[in-house]
Amino acid sequence: MDYILGLETSCDETAAAVVGINGVVLSNVIATQIDTHQAYGGVIPEIASRMHVEAINIVIEQALQKAAKTMPEIAAFAVTQGPGLLGALLVGLQAAKTLAYIYQKPLIAVNHLAGHIMANFISEQPQEKMDIPYPFLCLLVSGGHTQLIICRAAGQYQTIGRTIDDAVGEAYDKAARVLRLGYPGGPLVDRLAQRGDPGVIKFSKAKIRAPESEFDFSFSGLKTNVLNYCRQNPAARAENVCAAFQKTVVETLVTNTLAAARKYNIEHIYLAGGVAANQTLRRTLAAEGERQRRHVHLLDLKFCTDNAAMIAGAAVQQWQKKDFAPLNIQAQPNWELG
Repeated sequence: MDYILGLETSCDETAAAVVGINGVVLSNVIATQIDTHQAYGGVIPEIASRMHVEAINIVIEQALQKAAKTMPEIAAFAVTQGPGLLGALLVGLQAAKTLAYIYQKPLIAVNHLAGHIMANFISEQPQEKMDIPYPFLCLLVSGGHTQLIICRAAGQYQTIGRTIDDAVGEAYDKAARVLRLGYPGGPLVDRLAQRGDPGVIKFSKAKIRAPESEFDFSFSGLKTNVLNYCRQNPAARAENVCAAFQKTVVETLVTNTLAAARKYNIEHIYLAGGVAANQTLRRTLAAEGERQRRHVHLLDLKFCTDNAAMIAGAAVQQWQKKDFAPLNIQAQPNWELG
């Protein structure tokens, strides 16, 4: 069995993982920076980069120890090349390049978004191989991205919908800021929403009329609606605001996703990204998907947020095709799929 050591440093998580080429996760170590950035209400790129430098060697050593593997047993080194924060990406890239040079093993450059998608096909449980039912549709929702992506074959991605302004995770953070809940906003809004009444407040959904953008998303107007409502109703219960906000977001995401699945006649639907951990989104998409006879696959919660196992998992297909990167590759902060 060959093993891949994956590294992820695209934003504020320093992560390393060891994954077999069958997609089985032997270790998945994450050093989070959330406590540091909470004081600023968001990620400070310069601080994130410095903290990656401090943590990268530690998480690599811990990943190898937990996997009970040594460097000579690693067949290749996979690393996030982009998208992400430039300074943060450089730390992971330099570490992976150095390891590939020292141990004379292949270097695999991975798109962070592809990593999120392929997180659906890795497992901590034994499996013979990564079983992937092509073609499939993936709703990728995170702090920086909101996209609908069709994957027709290994490494072949077509983006058919994206946000034209705020990513859904960004909208959650901004709503949380208006309500003074803290950072990161997604889990906090989701938690309060479970205790609120989504029918008390009505927030409108964005309408995007251009035919070439039928599956695009927009959340900036919703953010403004929340801000204006809270200013005009200072005594409003935060639980109800969160419930109404989340209801609008989830209905928008689910409606677009299932409409795309119908148009492109795709049976299998996957979730990916940090917002894929949202409980209301998971329940609603699963229920609506079943009603429309689609197979909705819910990502394991531990692989929703940024992690290195997803990067190593995405690298498996590149390893099989011998799609290796030269040691002089550069970071691609704005690298998109499809």
